[in-house]
Amino acid sequence: MKHTHSGETIHFELTYKNRKSTGIYLDNYGNIEVLAPKGTSEESVIRLLEDNWEKVLLKSKEIKDRLNGPQLKTYQKGEPFLYLGKSFPIEVHHNPDIEQDHVTLKGEILNVQVKEVEDKQIKQALKRFYYQRCKAIVERSISIHQPNFKIKPRSVRISDSQTTWGTCDGRRRLTFNWKLAMAPQDVIDYVVVHEMCHMVHLNHDRSFWRLVGNIVPDYKEKEQWLAKTSWKMTV
Repeated sequence: MKHTHSGETIHFELTYKNRKSTGIYLDNYGNIEVLAPKGTSEESVIRLLEDNWEKVLLKSKEIKDRLNGPQLKTYQKGEPFLYLGKSFPIEVHHNPDIEQDHVTLKGEILNVQVKEVEDKQIKQALKRFYYQRCKAIVERSISIHQPNFKIKPRSVRISDSQTTWGTCDGRRRLTFNWKLAMAPQDVIDYVVVHEMCHMVHLNHDRSFWRLVGNIVPDYKEKEQWLAKTSWKMTV
């Protein structure tokens, strides 16, 4: 079935079952299904859809976008990039007199200064910005959470890992993914705490998760944010 509302058309599957209430569900591919009690009128189903229209469309789009994966960046003016959980448009400026390509945050804009306006240079300038910001943000977070631990990390570095947000080895050397700078501060704090807890418990056993939960009680919400949003965290 399909229905148009507020200029948008959605397709949905309507299934009648032995149940007490009508519900709207989305599958793993963003497809919409309405489950309704037998005898429910189509008009009441449509009314329920319209009452939840924006929320359903947004959720469906999020799922489909996530399945499509990261889109190639064009580095055009106004293209959004995440920083600390918020979206900032970029402005690229050609400046052959600068010593090094760089990015600065000016108000609500990521200002990119490059000697040559080429995708490779813009991308590298943005990565350098995130590397530098991530290092400072992570080190500050470690300092804030250090009172929870009797031991300290021996070193902290930023990496370009394709598989992990952070690691801690047996010598208490912490490593964090530069893309973390794109996450909200509380999500970064969770990853920092997670790796600091590995200084005490190297494995993900009950004692480890108990320690994590004592410091970040809602850590599962932070993991969900990363799982849902990681595909957007790219340059």
